[in-house]
Amino acid sequence: MKRRIHIFFICLAAALLLGQRAAAESPFTVDVWATAEGLPQKSVIALTQTHDGYLWLGTVNGLARFDGNSFTPFNVNNTPGLPRNVVIFLFEDSRRNLWVGTDDGSLCVVQDGGLKKIGEGTNVTGNITAGFDDQNGTVWFVTNARQIFCWRNGALDFSVRPNRGLQEFLVYLAFHLIVPEKNGSSWQLQNKDVEKWRGNQSVTNFGERPWGQITVSAACEDNESNLIVGTKGAGIYWFDAAGKAAHITAADGLAGDYVLSLCFDAEKNLWVGTDAGPNGAGGLNRVKKKVFSAPSELSGGVAQSLAEDVAGGLWTAFNLRGLTYWRTNSATRFDAPQNAWCVLADRREQVWAGTSGQGLFRLVDGSFQPVPAALPVGQKIFSLCESRDGKVFFGGENGLASFDGANWNYFTVNNGLPRSAVQALAEDKDGVLWIGTKSEGLFNLRDGKISAADSPLKDISTVLVSADGSLWAGSSVHGLARRAATGEWKTFSSTLNGLANDDINSLAEDGAGNLWIGSYEGLVRVEKNSIADVLAGAAKTLACRTFLTRECSAGAQPAALRARDGKLWFPTIEGLVSVNPAELKLNTNLPPVIIESVRVDGVELQTNGFASGWRGAVTLTPSDEQLEIRFTALNFSAPKGSRFGAQFKYWLEGRDKTWTDWRNERVVILSRLAPGNYIFHVIACNEDGVWNEDGATFAITVEPPFWRKTSFLVSVALIFLGVLAGIIYLVSTAKLKRQLRTAQQKELIEHERARIARDLHDQLGANLTQVTLLGELAEMDKDSPDEVAQHAQQICETARESTHSLDEIVWAVNPSNDTLEGLANYACKYAQDYFALAGVSYRAELPPNLPPTPIPPEVRHNVFLAFKEAVNNVVKHAHATEARVKLQLEPGKFILSITDNGRGLGDLSGKALRNGLKNMRKRLADVRGEFEVIPGASGGTVVRLTVPITQK
Repeated sequence: MKRRIHIFFICLAAALLLGQRAAAESPFTVDVWATAEGLPQKSVIALTQTHDGYLWLGTVNGLARFDGNSFTPFNVNNTPGLPRNVVIFLFEDSRRNLWVGTDDGSLCVVQDGGLKKIGEGTNVTGNITAGFDDQNGTVWFVTNARQIFCWRNGALDFSVRPNRGLQEFLVYLAFHLIVPEKNGSSWQLQNKDVEKWRGNQSVTNFGERPWGQITVSAACEDNESNLIVGTKGAGIYWFDAAGKAAHITAADGLAGDYVLSLCFDAEKNLWVGTDAGPNGAGGLNRVKKKVFSAPSELSGGVAQSLAEDVAGGLWTAFNLRGLTYWRTNSATRFDAPQNAWCVLADRREQVWAGTSGQGLFRLVDGSFQPVPAALPVGQKIFSLCESRDGKVFFGGENGLASFDGANWNYFTVNNGLPRSAVQALAEDKDGVLWIGTKSEGLFNLRDGKISAADSPLKDISTVLVSADGSLWAGSSVHGLARRAATGEWKTFSSTLNGLANDDINSLAEDGAGNLWIGSYEGLVRVEKNSIADVLAGAAKTLACRTFLTRECSAGAQPAALRARDGKLWFPTIEGLVSVNPAELKLNTNLPPVIIESVRVDGVELQTNGFASGWRGAVTLTPSDEQLEIRFTALNFSAPKGSRFGAQFKYWLEGRDKTWTDWRNERVVILSRLAPGNYIFHVIACNEDGVWNEDGATFAITVEPPFWRKTSFLVSVALIFLGVLAGIIYLVSTAKLKRQLRTAQQKELIEHERARIARDLHDQLGANLTQVTLLGELAEMDKDSPDEVAQHAQQICETARESTHSLDEIVWAVNPSNDTLEGLANYACKYAQDYFALAGVSYRAELPPNLPPTPIPPEVRHNVFLAFKEAVNNVVKHAHATEARVKLQLEPGKFILSITDNGRGLGDLSGKALRNGLKNMRKRLADVRGEFEVIPGASGGTVVRLTVPITQK
């Protein structure tokens, strides 16, 4: 359906041009940018290219900056300091300051990325029309009222007058005196003749002005110091070194003949600002010298097919216009068959013409006659081809036919061909004929037999056998495929390999092995080395160079042609075009790469404004999600509308391992970058694949969230180490305490065992020894009954003491008695029994409910022994008749007191008493207690044993 619609419009365009003789083609190509392409307004009053490569335009609706692809507008609404929108003057001085003049006489300067108005309140007469800076750095301005003033020392100066020579020069400059940069010569345009002057002498006189009395509006020089003049109504005159002027007007594609401004850029393009005028047809024009040309007789109408005969003449089939034969600047028209579609001149000097509905024709006696023998292949003939052995093949809607000069042969579905039109034919060096069908793929004819070629493409539009033996097949929709001599296929597409277009209409190969593709988007050259790199896996995309955006014709073969003289010819919807590939010059200009703006979550951090690119760094917080980077490459030579002007690659150092092909996209969006430091790199190439490897860069820092910051991590690490150290300390301390308690318990056990052994030895041992001695005495005194009775009595008493001592030892050892209650009960029972034997009145005062306070055995034992000693003292030394035992509980301690009514503290001279008191004090000190002996309130003595209580 797409192709039918396309053919319909081709036919319509051809019908409109039918009968019209093509005018002689201009040697220039003109491209126009207007408001539809982003130009603020169509009247381009001023033009200049600044040092950074941007092209600046002054219009009625403000300033515009152009990078070869898009416009950035600056007006009173978005540019502080700009007094008015009507910009009539632009000039960059040697210090790279851009001067801007408006229609109210105001003068502004662009510095440090901003615009500011200068000379506020000064009296500028007229509008500024020209600027010049001398060798001292003084910038001179002149108005259309011939007022001259300068800028020096940071201010405008109206009082200084230049010398006469400079004054005359400035006045001439205001009225289009052009000063070349190379040799210091200048052009005088206001006299009758066009003259070049050097100093005060005319060195070149081109004679009378070709524009006559029409006013000159602008002038400049090209890169070869040739004069270019713009006029108010007669277009442009471009002089060559001999003084011959090429005239460029609206008839050659210029937006209008009323020229307002001119500028010749560093890439050898002429930029022309034209006035919108009454018809509104102004705009920005780019004028380039053509590298593609064609005879005027072959430049009009829709050319479908072409072929070269043995004499070097060209046969061209024009849709709905018949055929044309051109040789040595003369052309012969053949109106019939009118619907000629394809043409071939064979080695027998026979000319064949296939039509789009009337079958096959052959040139006989000066006119084309139908060939009924070809009718089996259909009324529509799409492709013609001559083999090495002289056979001519005809591809039609119903199959394939061949003619060897005498006999016809046919190949249809009965011979292996599908029910699909044969649209493309080509023979390889082995004599194999390759047959491309409209919907069933590729087939080959070898030794009279047809077989399928198993091609990856089905809709074959064109085939080409290259010099290295490989086969190229173009598709009407699905791109390009290459079959190597070994039989391996490789496909190429716009999405995967950067192919200019997936609609391949024609193919040709030049003498250097480069592939030329005719497509709906124009004429494209693919570099041989680029193809090799993609085949080898060294690159992913093809280096495509778009030369023409004019649509190339489709549906017929032969189409693209390499002539015997090396020229390439291509059929287009506007006629034939030709080029000598050997004369094409590579564009070696490195495109400046500029980062224009950076946005974080949609908010622009810094616009490029008037500055030459982003020069800062970007810091993203953890809450920032999206970073948008916009960049451009200043390239002014690529065909307008082509996708293959500047091409880009970017690399985010710190994240990416290699470069990312970004083709012609000019914005990169980075989302949710991980915390860290990055460097964004972007490089670009021009239309000839020459890369600016330096490109542009800037740094990006993504701050981590607070929990990933170094200070936080250090703090956490320190806290963790502290907690870990604390845990280790606590565990170690607990372990040491357990070990200490174990050791203490072991020591206590050893101490207790030693005490028990000592008590057993001191008390039981002594008593048993005494019993033994008494027994021996009794045996010796057996003859004295009184002595024996006395010894027996002593033995009984000693035995009773031993029993009490053993009871004490058992009580002290028994752990069930390790309580305060056990101590109190045992002590009171002992006092009761002892005082009862001694006849001492006794009373015990205990708290009604004793708490289950644990008392260590050592404490219990020492306290009891001290208590026992105090009780014994009451009887033996105090000679008391009454005694009272009292237990008091206080926080953290208990007090056990023994009160008597004895003799008191008056007589402490007894050695035994002193030793007893000393022992009691020592026993209390061993358990960290206190021992006191104080007089009683009503006589007698009070012994107080204060013992601390612990829960452990």
